[in-house]
Amino acid sequence: MSSPATAAPSPTGIRRIVAASLIGTTIEWYDFFLYGTAAALVFNKLFFPTSDPLTGTLIAFVTYAIGFLARPLGGVVFGHFGDRLGRKKLLVLSLLMMGGATFAMGLLPTHASIGVGAPILLTVLRLVQGFALGGEWGGAVLIVSEHGGDRHRGFWASWPQSGAPGGNLLATGVLALLAAVQSDATFLAWGWRVPFLLSGVLVVVGLWIRLSVSESPVFLAARAGRSASGEARGELPVVQVVRRSWRQVLTAVGARFGENISYYVLTSFLLVYVTAHLGLPKSTALNAVLIGSAVHFVTIPAWGALSDRIGRRPVTLIGSAGMAVWAFAFFALVDSESFVVITAAVTAGLLLHGAMYGPQAAFISELFDTEVRYSGASMGSQLASIVAGALAPVVAVELLKDHGSSLPVSLYLCAAAVVTTLTVAFARETRGRDLARTGTAPAAAPGYDRKDAAGTLSA
Repeated sequence: MSSPATAAPSPTGIRRIVAASLIGTTIEWYDFFLYGTAAALVFNKLFFPTSDPLTGTLIAFVTYAIGFLARPLGGVVFGHFGDRLGRKKLLVLSLLMMGGATFAMGLLPTHASIGVGAPILLTVLRLVQGFALGGEWGGAVLIVSEHGGDRHRGFWASWPQSGAPGGNLLATGVLALLAAVQSDATFLAWGWRVPFLLSGVLVVVGLWIRLSVSESPVFLAARAGRSASGEARGELPVVQVVRRSWRQVLTAVGARFGENISYYVLTSFLLVYVTAHLGLPKSTALNAVLIGSAVHFVTIPAWGALSDRIGRRPVTLIGSAGMAVWAFAFFALVDSESFVVITAAVTAGLLLHGAMYGPQAAFISELFDTEVRYSGASMGSQLASIVAGALAPVVAVELLKDHGSSLPVSLYLCAAAVVTTLTVAFARETRGRDLARTGTAPAAAPGYDRKDAAGTLSA
């Protein structure tokens, strides 16, 4: 009899789960990325006004980074309760927290109204956003990974990953639309608030969908097994991860390092580079990211499906090695100041990013056992968010401010991609692992060659 992990789910059932995760993650990333886009275009003027535009932007991006600092804490807390109570309950809570914080941002008074209190309130709400997102990613990819079968896990689990470009697409699209129909003065006066207030409507939709899905069968089977055997809960999941799975956590951090940095350089920092450094209209960068994100959204599942055929490692290496080279071509193309060329540069970069990001959900899920999977996946992914994603726009802006050139930023992006390349090159291949199986070594699913499932460097 098939285990919950290897049993093939019904097409209707898995599509419902995927749709719930995708819509939920899109809404949460919309909320999170909305801040990053606003930090580059609005918050530097309304909440952190200074005489130097780049300095104001830098300060705005520091508060942007603060949101990342709360993500590991959110990952630990949500991971603990997700491993004890289930994936579904925590996904509902994360959506409510994120949506509430974003909606409140749309109601905040600015620096001109209440002075220093405005950036303080903005920073507090950013921390709530980060805490919620820290618990969102692990739960969203796990509930899909644990519902789906082994053979197509890379494809199904990559759909929640599309929520990141989907959210960025939505956030950038709304801001681009408002910027196109409003004057700069109107946009700064009240137009920027509209996308934040819209989050309230989106959360209601996402909540209705998420409440309709079932709990992970792999989690329910593991909990039932513990209850039937009378097994005590023992150590906290986070303690078990630190003691027994720290190598897997480091692998997850390394795999996400280049992916995380490249994404925020290609999207958030690009807005600063195009407007402040090249002096082009903000619509140039917004529309380039908009088009690139649309392509990114539809190609991530294709990379996930390819990882089901040739493995998680080869697909990730295509992206990371390619990004190490593209880091230099990217800014050379952006410096052309041609909208078409800038759009092509962003789109190509996001395609390479998708090769790292698409297989990532399945890869990280397959690194950990069921009892600690939410905690382990969240810790690995969110620790990477601090050392990589949180600092990427700040480091890039500071490098540009100090050197007045994109070359140091290209070197920074290339080095990050090399870290991911080396990490994944020496990692185990996880494709085909039965998620109901205990023990950290991957096990081949039916139809896979055992050598292929174990990976050539696993010995």
